[in-house]
Amino acid sequence: MKGSVSLAERSLKVLETNKTFFGKLSNTLSKILVPTKIGINGIVITLKRNNLLKAYEMYINLKNDVDEEKRNIIAEKYEEAYSLYLEAIDRYIMDTIYKKVKSNFATEFERNAMAQYYQITNLKELDYNEYKYRKQKYLIELDYESLKVADKSKILNRYNSFYISKMDTFYKGILKNYSVSLADTTNKANFDRDRLFYNIFSTIEEYIKNVLSIKIKDDTEEILKRIQKDYEEYESFEVGKLTEKEEIEKKIVMLNISRIIFTHSLPLVASEKCYERLVYETRIAIINAPNEKRKEQLYLLMIDLLKIYYEKLLSTKIYWENLKEKETFKAFWNLFQKKNSDIDKEMILIKREVSLIDTKKNEELLDLVKYYKEKLVKHGKMREIKNSCTTYKRYKKVK
Repeated sequence: MKGSVSLAERSLKVLETNKTFFGKLSNTLSKILVPTKIGINGIVITLKRNNLLKAYEMYINLKNDVDEEKRNIIAEKYEEAYSLYLEAIDRYIMDTIYKKVKSNFATEFERNAMAQYYQITNLKELDYNEYKYRKQKYLIELDYESLKVADKSKILNRYNSFYISKMDTFYKGILKNYSVSLADTTNKANFDRDRLFYNIFSTIEEYIKNVLSIKIKDDTEEILKRIQKDYEEYESFEVGKLTEKEEIEKKIVMLNISRIIFTHSLPLVASEKCYERLVYETRIAIINAPNEKRKEQLYLLMIDLLKIYYEKLLSTKIYWENLKEKETFKAFWNLFQKKNSDIDKEMILIKREVSLIDTKKNEELLDLVKYYKEKLVKHGKMREIKNSCTTYKRYKKVK
């Protein structure tokens, strides 16, 4: 019939007519599916988290008289639940956050999360041990932060025990790894030494802020009794911008706290190098002080730092690689303890400082040695001999 249109033709016309509509619908769905995917992943993570917490609570509440076979079965269930939980969070990052960042729909929190994820992934080739701890730590922290943002206090109260337990393991593992690197004397280790010290102090601070603050709220281990003074002092540095002197003071306090919490992860050898680093930083700060007032403040800080370093660490040190150094320190420490006045103790510390500084290797410290000697002359512990033929001052020790 003229003018009639076949069913096939009508179908083609409908398809052609609605081509733009389907294109729009497809674009709209892609936008809708991003938050939908978040919902799906959120449900999966919630299920895996609940399974994990059940397995964890069964594991930690095991009685001592439980037979070995049952203990192993429960431990395996916990490890499996933990693995599936991490996989769910990892999948959420790649399926959801990555796509949102790529399509420019991500929040600032999500963009930062993705940036951190890439930074941690890059560690895999550089240092697998650190990557292993950092990756797990990151995934758990991401879920923990999402619970806090959602204000899910009920699940948070239950989650805290697991969170603290795992964070302790991760931070101890990371610091142990840094301690091993610090003990390495190869050229590469020396090249990365500045970065290594930065990582150690920033990791300790991260733990104090993010984990220790939570542990102290419950304080079932009575940690606060052992670190209360140092912890309160640390909190005082959390307000306002810090001066160079305050930054060093904060690091001293952090190191004092770490000596109690990370006894095995940051052993005496590594702690000793950290104290030496702070001594070096303080020396440089004294040299670069903009005026006499600031220089004097930094000098007094150095006296306090040396007292802490010698008393809390070197005086308790058992194993010495160099026996001569051991005997020298022992003689110095005995003399220091015999002195009654603060000024006498101060001068003994400065004399030791002068004897330890090798100006041939560190010419930048020449001005510091001169400053120290002026202090010794001022207090009658060294005699100044003026030489008219030279422009510098010579000093002679007073026996």
